[in-house]
Amino acid sequence: MGDLVPNLAPKFSDQFAHLSDPEVDKLEQDKSPKLDSSSSSLDDGRIGPETEILWHYLTFETELPPPADVRQLTVPSSEQPRPEGPNLVKYTSPFLWSETRKSLLTWLSVVCTTFTAYTAGSYEAAVPQMTELWHVSDVAASVGITIFTCGFAVAPMVLAPFSEINGRQPMFVVTGVLFVIFQIVCAVTPSYAGMIVARFLVGCAGSTFSTMVGGVVSDIYHAEDRNTAMALFSGAALLGTGLGPLVSGFIAQHTTWRWVFYLQVVVDGVLMVFIVLFFQETRGSVLLSRKAKAVNKWYEQLENAGYFGVMMPAGPGLEKKIAPQRIRWKVKSDEERASLGRMITISLYRPFHLLLTEPVVFFFSLWISFSWAVLYLLIAAIPLVFQTNHGFSLEQADAVFTAVSVAAIISTVISIYQEKLARRILSPERCVVLDSPEGRLYFACVQSALLPIGCFWFGWTSFPSIPWIVPALATGCATMGIFSIYLAVFNYLADTYHRYASSALAAQSFCRNMLGGAFPLFTRQMFTKLTYQGAGSFLGGFSALLTVVPCVLFLYGPKIRARSKFASEIMKGSSGE
Repeated sequence: MGDLVPNLAPKFSDQFAHLSDPEVDKLEQDKSPKLDSSSSSLDDGRIGPETEILWHYLTFETELPPPADVRQLTVPSSEQPRPEGPNLVKYTSPFLWSETRKSLLTWLSVVCTTFTAYTAGSYEAAVPQMTELWHVSDVAASVGITIFTCGFAVAPMVLAPFSEINGRQPMFVVTGVLFVIFQIVCAVTPSYAGMIVARFLVGCAGSTFSTMVGGVVSDIYHAEDRNTAMALFSGAALLGTGLGPLVSGFIAQHTTWRWVFYLQVVVDGVLMVFIVLFFQETRGSVLLSRKAKAVNKWYEQLENAGYFGVMMPAGPGLEKKIAPQRIRWKVKSDEERASLGRMITISLYRPFHLLLTEPVVFFFSLWISFSWAVLYLLIAAIPLVFQTNHGFSLEQADAVFTAVSVAAIISTVISIYQEKLARRILSPERCVVLDSPEGRLYFACVQSALLPIGCFWFGWTSFPSIPWIVPALATGCATMGIFSIYLAVFNYLADTYHRYASSALAAQSFCRNMLGGAFPLFTRQMFTKLTYQGAGSFLGGFSALLTVVPCVLFLYGPKIRARSKFASEIMKGSSGE
């Protein structure tokens, strides 16, 4: 009721439906009622500028009371017309938005994730030309990938508190503009040092469109409804990583490496226009704060026009007795929020505290970090293997990344429908498992095995005598395994740690990006020293060992969570920070 205010008076009539006609008549006739002692008023029972302002907490469920002049309990000090109430529709809880509106924001966020991931993988195709231009080694030039992921890992820990205070939209707009600007710097930089600095800044700015997209999904969907959105988000990260070298290989083959970045400037610039025009604030606490400010501003306008007070219950135990009060609204989350410096300190400290003290966070971070490292390793390994074994050009070798993108799309579609299908097939007793955090691991226990299978497959089919399509299919198999791990980790940590989830996810994100960015630096040496088969076997063996992680947590997750200080606090319903 209180969310649709343009003309408030008619919308508050239902609030007084519990009053009998005599009670209403008494209120209408008595122009100077004696107020309950819990409310502040002037001696004659009327509200005026000397009356104390009482502060109340506002929530999305709060029904805003009508101005007191609706019941003629106050006499305006002037003949000015009462100011119209503000339009509060735009401050509606994101959970109550229409499906169309949610879908628009989800897809816009997903596209942003895709092109951010594209930026990470597109760089490798430009490395041969940059080494020749600046006379640096392949390893030195590949630092551009590593430094990008460093920015991706560190920046969210500093930027996240700003989104807590100012919301998602300002962060998306500001970092989006900086993202495009730093892409321009990458395209025009005359030196190797300039490229490295620019790539770090691109990673910092672009991190918003990866780490905070998960927050956007959590803002607008309840846990039981967010599987599809999270699947699209996960698929977008892998799709973009495959598209980057796929498209950039074609560009680098036929023109200068600078067009690898010019293309991104154009596409990302257009995308930022859509962000500015269509992306709306999704963080509930920020919207609620804005709603409180809008209503309080309207109260001030009313008082400036001579209309004082709104109709409120007279006090505890007197809910049926209403009386005018001069009030303002505040939001509890604003009071509980620490200072910006304190929030940044917590944002930097708590992820590592969880990483070192919570076994779930540690092993999940290790699991997803290694899988992400394999994905980034493919960025350097695929051109190496297919150019040496099959005589591919750079363009042809990078075309193999089509397998990565196609596998990401297939995995996304499967993950959207597999839970619905499982609920139809499984018995009601088994379906109960799907409703617990461990249910997020149900499919990953099997599907994550595709990663070690793909690694072994890729290594042991990397012979010139074996058709190129065979190792190419292996990369798709490994990608599907990586997708299942990525989706399972995000969902499980979010469901397990709730209000600590941002810190748990920040921990795995830091580890994932730091390790992932490091692998391209020694991929060529590893595949050369260990041979292609040996490197594939090492990666497959280690990833096979890590597939035990979801199985253990699926079987013993409730017991492990009960022993966790942070997860058990949530299970017991504690609310302390």
